[in-house]
Amino acid sequence: MNLKIEDFKFYHPLEIRWNDLDALGHVNNVLYIDYFQTGRGKYMTKASKKWNWNKHMFVIANINCNYVREIGLKVKNPKIGVRISKMGTKSFEIEYVILSEEKDHSPIIHAHGSSVQVMIDLENKKSIEIPGWLKLEVKAFEQLK
Repeated sequence: MNLKIEDFKFYHPLEIRWNDLDALGHVNNVLYIDYFQTGRGKYMTKASKKWNWNKHMFVIANINCNYVREIGLKVKNPKIGVRISKMGTKSFEIEYVILSEEKDHSPIIHAHGSSVQVMIDLENKKSIEIPGWLKLEVKAFEQLK
């Protein structure tokens, strides 16, 4: 992943809760994947006007997180950036970045990662091709050629 925060067109604010913290006083590592999930859900409904969680679904084939800097309760304006970086025939890759702000508003990267999703037929529980309309909507949202 060649991380460029300016490549992310979508950001969603994160709420760091007291119960997200571990004994060391920072967000527990497992919560980062939960933050990825929150961002992914918000992204899909923003990037695609036709997306319907009751009709369309994917499963996670792979997910990873690179931890850069801890997150505590006092971070300023935490948010998650999400973008679809690759679209295949049946799968696509999503990239994530978790940021907050320094006092001068410059970004602090806390973590970044990616996941591979495989489109599935909910009824038959089998992989399917990514619908053409979804590819078009994502390309338009991400301003890809």
